[in-house]
Amino acid sequence: MSEETIIRLAAKGDGVTASGGFVAGAAPGDVLLADGSLRRGAHYAAPACRHYGQCGGCQLQHVDDAALGDFVFERVSYAASGQGVEAGKVTPAHLSPAASRRRASLHAQRVGGAVAIGFREAGSHKLVDLQECPVLVPELAALLGPLRRMLSRRDGRLAVEIDLTLAEQGVDVSIKGLTVEGLQQTEAMLDFARDNKLARLSLDQGFGPESLWEPDGVSVNLSGVSVPLPPGAFLQATLDGEQALVGAAVEWLKGVSPVADLFSGLGTFAYGLAKAGAKVLAAEADQAAHLACKSAAARSGLVVHSIHRDLFRNPLLPDELNRFGGVVLDPPRAGARDQVGRVAASTVKHVVYISCNPSSWARDAATLVAGGYRLVELRPVGQFRWSTHVELASYFTRD
Repeated sequence: MSEETIIRLAAKGDGVTASGGFVAGAAPGDVLLADGSLRRGAHYAAPACRHYGQCGGCQLQHVDDAALGDFVFERVSYAASGQGVEAGKVTPAHLSPAASRRRASLHAQRVGGAVAIGFREAGSHKLVDLQECPVLVPELAALLGPLRRMLSRRDGRLAVEIDLTLAEQGVDVSIKGLTVEGLQQTEAMLDFARDNKLARLSLDQGFGPESLWEPDGVSVNLSGVSVPLPPGAFLQATLDGEQALVGAAVEWLKGVSPVADLFSGLGTFAYGLAKAGAKVLAAEADQAAHLACKSAAARSGLVVHSIHRDLFRNPLLPDELNRFGGVVLDPPRAGARDQVGRVAASTVKHVVYISCNPSSWARDAATLVAGGYRLVELRPVGQFRWSTHVELASYFTRD
């Protein structure tokens, strides 16, 4: 076998040679030698974490920021071109920095008598016991040890899921699968929450999350508005990524009102748009998120009207959409096929589509283009640093 140069990264993070071969752990510019080893090139970077190569949380710590930005850019631009969607402008990728991820879902279980806590290995159920995590904000990373010690005091079999979120008041911890019985176990959990200055400690013992410790209300700041944070509510992974996405929507919809914010969640985009002067309708299916958005709107004085509506089962119809100058869409990974079809059939002039899945976005983008919209700008966003998970903001308009 002759030497081959790695020319790009594939969707799952493997290096790709000019002949179409896939090489795990290779960076663009590396050279695959005849014996199967790699001669490192200019875009190789020493991994930032001791667990890299084992932990499934990161796939791309071995590449520099230039190669990582190209990967995010190409994932988004290729998705568009694959559906025949041409963007007027595609910006360079926005990358969130290390130590910026403010929410994480971890697993914990007893392994060989000790408690391991962390992420799964790639393609495996085996758990990597994290001793460090350079993607997490320091407040979350600092809890790995205390959580491990607290769970180690429990007897018997242990297999739990732990959600961590950095709120305004501190860290919100939700544990699923841990049963607490009796005064002693309850007091131990309260001591853990108090000693680690948690904002909230919730337990899901099979009936949904129930707050065990919450000295003050728990909230997150969305565009300067404090919004109650229900347990398990969706929040953008990083503040940096949120600001990039919201900033794009506010820039593109400047002077547009009213705006329909669909799949609005807690109001991530609604409050930024309202602060910029728009009247906003925020439509969300999750009742807890809807109520949180509604209560924050009442206190903020901003013109945000929150409605509880499942847009998958009951999308806004063209006659309803025609009252709006602009629409923001931020659906789950599956996209918003039915709702986008209604938007394409409406008279709405401006559409901002935020997505965490370039494939479903490209399918929906093709529907908008077929309905007479043109894709003005596309902004790739890599807020899950060193991950193959890619997000984007896009702006469509029609004459």
